[in-house]
Amino acid sequence: MRRQPEPAGLAELTLSLVNIRSVSRQEHALTAWIADQVAGLAGVRVVHRQADAIVFGHPGAADVVLAGHSDTVPEQGNLPGRVAEGHVHGLGASDMKGSLAVMLALAGELHALHLRLNPLFVIFGREELPLAESVLEGLFTSCPSILESGLAVMMEPTANRLEAGCLGNIKATLEFGGVAAHSARPWLGVNAIHEAVRGLSRVADSRPEEVVLGGLTFREVLSVTEIAGGIANNVIPDRVTCGLNFRYAGHRTPAQAAARLRELVGTSGELRIESNAPAAPVATGNALLRRLQSAGGLPVEPKQAWTPVAEFAGRGLDAVNFGPGDPQLAHRRDERISVDAMADTLSILRRFLCS
Repeated sequence: MRRQPEPAGLAELTLSLVNIRSVSRQEHALTAWIADQVAGLAGVRVVHRQADAIVFGHPGAADVVLAGHSDTVPEQGNLPGRVAEGHVHGLGASDMKGSLAVMLALAGELHALHLRLNPLFVIFGREELPLAESVLEGLFTSCPSILESGLAVMMEPTANRLEAGCLGNIKATLEFGGVAAHSARPWLGVNAIHEAVRGLSRVADSRPEEVVLGGLTFREVLSVTEIAGGIANNVIPDRVTCGLNFRYAGHRTPAQAAARLRELVGTSGELRIESNAPAAPVATGNALLRRLQSAGGLPVEPKQAWTPVAEFAGRGLDAVNFGPGDPQLAHRRDERISVDAMADTLSILRRFLCS
């Protein structure tokens, strides 16, 4: 196996990816650029291409899928990117254009590697949006060979840790009603803000609940994330709307998680579930996952978030999270990724595929 640790090349490649704006639903230009890069790689062919997704790899059946999303959250004055002090700075650097750079660099080496596992590369958009807008679901139908491999490695930011499973994610609203009145005569009305303060006490008092799955401890958490109400300082408000976010572990189905949320909220207010993305099981028994673990000497940890591993798992393909980005730096104005971390990821993946 020819080893090619080239941090300078990874930095340049990541910077090029960062500087192609690809906020969710605007991934077309980046997908086209990636397709141009793939076209110049020896022995690599495009298996499937659409405006917001591309699948490529060596001919033949795939043993493992390496997957990444091309979209980012909206920019925060962090474009164009730059390279400084061993990091690539800019929108999406950590989540997850550094991972895309590693994927492209690895694809460029395949012709020179003594492969024992054949990888299939999957890059897709709209991951930062609600599950209803998922590109992956349609991609599974358009390119069923994705689901014929033995493991999907979703290269989400994990700081080069191996993170199994993922939490489910419910977004909901809780609305409290009242009766409007003049603030000089509040007894003539019912103050919806006061009703909300009382009604939210159960949520405010809830504590994280630890759930152990496959030897890994996940924490179920319920939070109030938004609140809006009132129209003027001299009006008793008749409506308050609160946003809730419930992250649940993989021992619950989406329906069971919705029932648990209603139990946690209680009877106050009107609860409406806006979206419900399922959790993913822990696939620590998968032989390819153990091979990846061995290739990097990596401990297996729980994924305390939602990622597309749940979509792969929902279609019967074991999946795990592993990537060079630091999750603490994702979605930040000062987002960045370590060039050395990307080089480490590339080295671990080489060993995984070739050892």
